[in-house]
Amino acid sequence: MTESTPRRVRVRAPELIGKGGWLNTGDKQYTLADLRGRIVLLDFWTFCCINCLHVLDELRELEEKHADTVVVIGVHSPKFVHEAEHAAVVDAVERYGVAHPVLDDPELATWKQYAVRAWPTLVVIDPEGYVVAQHAGEGHVHAIERLVTELEAEHAAKGTLRRGDGPYVAPEPQPTALRFPGKALLLPSGTFLVSDTTRHQLVELAADGENVVRRIGSGTRGFTEGPADTAAFSEPQGLALLDGGSVVVADTVNHALRRLDLASGEVTTLAGTGRQWWQGSPTSGPAREIDLSSPWDVALFGGKVWIAMAGVHQLWAYDPAAQTVTVAAGTTNEGLVDGPGAEAWFAQPSGLAATADRLWLADSETSALRWVDLDGGVHTAVGTGLFDFGHRDGAAEQALLQHPLGVTALPDGSVAVSDTYNHALRRFDPATGEVTTLATDLREPSDAVLAGDDIVVVESARHRLTRLRLPEEAVKVASVAHRTRRAATEVAPGRLELDVVFQAPAGQKLDTRYGPSTRLLVSATPPELLLAGEGAGTDLTRALELNPKITEGVLHVSAMAASCDDDQAGGSFGSKTGAEYPACHVHQQDWGVPVRLTEGGADRLPLVLAGMDDQMP
Repeated sequence: MTESTPRRVRVRAPELIGKGGWLNTGDKQYTLADLRGRIVLLDFWTFCCINCLHVLDELRELEEKHADTVVVIGVHSPKFVHEAEHAAVVDAVERYGVAHPVLDDPELATWKQYAVRAWPTLVVIDPEGYVVAQHAGEGHVHAIERLVTELEAEHAAKGTLRRGDGPYVAPEPQPTALRFPGKALLLPSGTFLVSDTTRHQLVELAADGENVVRRIGSGTRGFTEGPADTAAFSEPQGLALLDGGSVVVADTVNHALRRLDLASGEVTTLAGTGRQWWQGSPTSGPAREIDLSSPWDVALFGGKVWIAMAGVHQLWAYDPAAQTVTVAAGTTNEGLVDGPGAEAWFAQPSGLAATADRLWLADSETSALRWVDLDGGVHTAVGTGLFDFGHRDGAAEQALLQHPLGVTALPDGSVAVSDTYNHALRRFDPATGEVTTLATDLREPSDAVLAGDDIVVVESARHRLTRLRLPEEAVKVASVAHRTRRAATEVAPGRLELDVVFQAPAGQKLDTRYGPSTRLLVSATPPELLLAGEGAGTDLTRALELNPKITEGVLHVSAMAASCDDDQAGGSFGSKTGAEYPACHVHQQDWGVPVRLTEGGADRLPLVLAGMDDQMP
């Protein structure tokens, strides 16, 4: 572990290269030289990644406060094949309200130049063109804002700071009735309620699925209760009938569950505080007092409202009678592990559908279809893990999906999967164990609902609902399989030093008041790759022993460090001489590092959580 007061290491920033070119700049192409004199914050992101979406929201206030000195540039670095499509990146930039320039880097050229290993990663470049900080994961904006303030003062004094308007040029708004809808619900009246995600509204459509009956929400991002025209949401997603007259809404970016009264249009809050849940926060209690994290979908199962808590890779449950929430399954570790709910691992669960005895879920980052039984046990029907995906029908154990976001229970006991990045509607039949394709040429389907003999699909990137007749025969699709696009890191067999680099940001120090402030969890795929070094511990440096009989695999590393603002008077945390309750910050990141065992490969694997690697070449 590297842990000390950080010295200002400066490394010349590599050029920004991306085959897809620039977005949000009015078609102008930029180089680092064009940005000299500004503080540049590179945000390496990919639009499938919930942590990346969290960082987009974290950055909004910093961008506004330092608009004349800081230029934020999103470097889009795809994980899935679909994310390498330029049109998909254009859609994502609008979908998530990205209000800064974005460099589309489908071949990961800039990712490699900056030695990035995780989504998201933030890199700070000073006005003279030097890299001065790197942070992996979310929760770093407080530290970056402090660094930005220091850089502003330093370079203003040197005469190297250039103030002014940034290069961002907003795209023209589009006049469609829906804009990147997320989920849909068939109401008892026969109309459809749709989460119009990008416009921060709910829209009720007539039974034809096209004509607008009414809109609920002001259309401006916010967290406000009240009547339909003034209530505010922030990128709402999942919808479920709570009772005959109300709907529960997963208000994703507000980290809350909302209630819509269908008769009056009144919106209230059921659960959540508007703040994002962090490690160490309460995980159960009165629903209005507990923080949530990017709830993406909701479904009634066993008398509770189950929540696909995408932001922390868990399933939670809301009890309408007791008005409480609690964790129902998942550890917050990202991956695919079945078993009892308390031991299961998920990866961004994003779609739910309940039957009498199963809760089906689309586990998007593992490209998996999974289910929970009545005893809370977690099972996988389709999918193998974080790195394998594609479009392959047939027996479930070898079938492939690509980042599905929705699942729908069908009358015959099978389920339809909105296979989002394959632009397809798939079907899994538990009776036969077979996966088939029902429809193709759908544009990023994110949900589907039954309406009589039809299935109505939310074509998110076509901004509409599409009605299909459930086919009697499957569509024939040529099989394709993919792995993530990142190149493997060549490491030597035998001993490998894993070094998670963490330097407490300026003005902070590790919080050791209640025991160790760091945590490291290591595992591997296949498990046989690791002969030693697996498991949890508190030291951020660990000696691993790699099996020379395994030629390649993936190291899964999860690290956490807690730091608190230092006492202004130099005293200890909690002292009366300074801040009695200092602000504390949790820094957390999960890495999946593809490795190839090669004689002469590296014997040290540095992963930067925060700071700069002192041993970098």
